[in-house]
Amino acid sequence: MDGPHIVLYDSNMTETPVNRVIRTYNLFGEAGDLPDVVHCETIAARSVLHEWEFAPHRHARLHQVLLIESGGGQAVLEERVHALGPMRVVNVPIGHVHGFSFKPGTQGWVVTVAAEMLDEVLTPSEGLRRVLAHSTVVRGTPPMRMAMEQIFAEFAGRHFARAHILRALSGTLIGLVARELAEGAKVPSGKAKSDLFKRFEALLEQHFLQRWTVSQYAAALSVTPTHLSRLTHSAAGHSASHLILDRVIREARRNLVYTNLPISTIAYALGFNDPAYFSRIFSGATGLSPRGFRDKVHAVA
Repeated sequence: MDGPHIVLYDSNMTETPVNRVIRTYNLFGEAGDLPDVVHCETIAARSVLHEWEFAPHRHARLHQVLLIESGGGQAVLEERVHALGPMRVVNVPIGHVHGFSFKPGTQGWVVTVAAEMLDEVLTPSEGLRRVLAHSTVVRGTPPMRMAMEQIFAEFAGRHFARAHILRALSGTLIGLVARELAEGAKVPSGKAKSDLFKRFEALLEQHFLQRWTVSQYAAALSVTPTHLSRLTHSAAGHSASHLILDRVIREARRNLVYTNLPISTIAYALGFNDPAYFSRIFSGATGLSPRGFRDKVHAVA
């Protein structure tokens, strides 16, 4: 299932908190992520390559759910340590710092969902996104285990309607995790995002289609552009300009995956006056042209 371009973790957990540099990865590589609806693999498949240790890191556009079948260890989520044991589930939201130290022989699954798919399946009014934004460990349930097994089986095949079934099963798993988070009254662990960063995120959702600049966001927040970029680096590991562009690219990818809109229409909808310029920006961010990206995703669907 794994190609040589896939990067999930970096090892080992030997750096001190003071000297550690938190690295940002996308599971499928910065230049070629989202080649599939979801990604699924066993915990052991990659752990044995890294002596069961994974240094703290974050994923820029990916949400992960891990289920421990047997064995255990510990998870570091936003600098807070959680014990892991059989039938424990780890929820890792997009952008959250996390690392693992597994006992040798630990068995279980890792399901990774792209931001675009979360945008598709999470209805704002239902409140799941707010609950799933907490990185923590919760009790695993038989329905979660069943969903994991079904995702794993479907992922390994290439049957008709595979993409549709993977989206449905992954949506079910995400819903079950959100339910457990809500019923367990889990609250955010570790460092909470600052109010200023939350305000920036809210403004970004409101104005990314208008192609606001860093200066415009900074002015709306009554801070300098330099201060805003320091803030976003601290909270998300990237400059404000990177996050602004990333939100536009994420919307472009969502439209390329889930609609059959012409590329020129997508470009204009995203505030680009020139579709050719949009294609150059998209290619620079993803390593693929919009058409190439769409063709690659649909080839595995």
